[in-house]
Amino acid sequence: MAITIRRAAREDCPRLLELVKELAVYEKAPEQVTVTMDHFIESGFGPHPVWWAFVAEEEDMIRGFALYYIRYSTWKGQVMYLEDILVTETARGKGIGQLLFGRLVEEAKEKGFKRITWQVLEWNEPAIHFYKKYQADFDGEWLNVSISL
Repeated sequence: MAITIRRAAREDCPRLLELVKELAVYEKAPEQVTVTMDHFIESGFGPHPVWWAFVAEEEDMIRGFALYYIRYSTWKGQVMYLEDILVTETARGKGIGQLLFGRLVEEAKEKGFKRITWQVLEWNEPAIHFYKKYQADFDGEWLNVSISL
């Protein structure tokens, strides 16, 4: 079956949130997904969107997505931050991840972003292997830091 990559639309949000929850289960943190559907929709499709996404469709079903936002580097300028990329487990091995990642690279170039950055869990060997195909730089120097509010 043909796989189509397209920009996410407001009506895709319920399926996107399902996939976000699937990713959280895979990452052993399902309880961490606390965003509401209304907030998710408003953040992506309200008057001031803060995220954008591409979806991969096969047989009229979203099988994967890549969601990003814009960060600013005082050294480089605007950069794309890849928040999540996921292909649902039953659709893996069909090249969907490559299609999504390729579309992200294309988008970053079109928008003049200076780089794409993201995080990957150190135990997620399939993802690490996937990113190595793109000659991704793995930076062991920086630590992740956050505060919960």
